[in-house]
Amino acid sequence: MKRNLFITFEGPEGAGKSTVLQKIVERMQTQNIDVLSTREPGGIEIAEKIREVILNPAHTAMDERTEALLYAAARSQHFYEKVIPALHQGQLVLCDRFIDSSLAYQGHARGIGIDEVLAINEFAIGKRMPDLTVLFDLEPSVGLARIQAHSSREVNRLDVESLAFHKRVREGYHIVMNRYPDRIKLVNADQHLDQVVENVWDILTNFLNEKK
Repeated sequence: MKRNLFITFEGPEGAGKSTVLQKIVERMQTQNIDVLSTREPGGIEIAEKIREVILNPAHTAMDERTEALLYAAARSQHFYEKVIPALHQGQLVLCDRFIDSSLAYQGHARGIGIDEVLAINEFAIGKRMPDLTVLFDLEPSVGLARIQAHSSREVNRLDVESLAFHKRVREGYHIVMNRYPDRIKLVNADQHLDQVVENVWDILTNFLNEKK
């Protein structure tokens, strides 16, 4: 099995991807797979500080271009400081969000343009795309209801956007998926957590076995 692969988890707010990622990592560790789990925006000190700025619910005046550039800046630092070294050391890297979030949220939902946001991020990461992306698909109203039901979850500036915005996010993800059909694999996130975990596990193990 090839280990030094970069796999990302994507999806709208409340889709459960962070929880599933944690469970997948725990299962991989029981099988002695050398896996690194990280997240965006964040994962390292500099990117976490940028995260605080981007997602602060008080920062409602933030321009969409500023938002896109801050995400790209956090992504670049995190990618070169944490992801690339881990891949060079032969680790399997699982990341909660990456470039597709920017394409869906800022590119499509904010209306900046997918190609425009792609160009910013290609500069930020040197055009290095994930080897595999798992996209958690969920009706936005369901995801937002999940967030409201779990008071312990971090509530950020994107959570309080309108339902119409989150519908555009989902639409954006589907546009991106159609652009990269070989890389992005869809999972129905509107299922029991255990079933979603099993579906994701099947996708990952099949992919890793192909890379032996």
